Amino acid sequence: MNDIFKAGADDVEIIQRERCFSGFYNLDRFRLRHRLFRGGMGAEIERELFVRHDAVCVLPYDPQRDEVVLVEQFRVGAMAHGDNPWLVETVAGLIDKDEQPEEVARRESIEEAGLELGELWPVSVYYPSPGGSTERIHLYVGRCSSVGAGGVFGLEEEGEDIRAAVWSLDNALEALRDGRIDNAATIIALQWLALNRSEIREAWI
Repeated sequence: MNDIFKAGADDVEIIQRERCFSGFYNLDRFRLRHRLFRGGMGAEIERELFVRHDAVCVLPYDPQRDEVVLVEQFRVGAMAHGDNPWLVETVAGLIDKDEQPEEVARRESIEEAGLELGELWPVSVYYPSPGGSTERIHLYVGRCSSVGAGGVFGLEEEGEDIRAAVWSLDNALEALRDGRIDNAATIIALQWLALNRSEIREAWI
């Protein structure tokens, strides 16, 4: 087994933390030093940090029909990068202070895809970009019925315009392989479901 470094109380020295921007998201600047693998403390470094709520992503899956429900919506980050800004994704939403991740998964599935979820199968909790962001993703596969699913959803007051569609799992995996699905949570969820498909179907059928 490989050992992973476990930080102690004295292994990071925060010299200064400054709030540079405060809005829906926040941006902080740190001056800090940290412990080095070869021993001792490193030189002072400066890092900017994107501070935002944790999020939940859930892949609705119908084990009976072997189908998933994916949503498509405009994403400003992809637009700014010069790519097609309409991305095919899992259902997703930010966690408010008083919510549990499972509650968010169920709420967002109704708001974004019109789906009531049954059992939720935890996949992972991970940092999508730990070099510059506090965000963690709680990722699930959620049991659903895909019969009659699909349509346009989203909250008008939040400027959402979200199209939900039913995909066979095989077609979704093909879209992943050829690059039509190109965002982290959806890639991870689909790959995990492909690896665990038999176990999920046996448990849920």
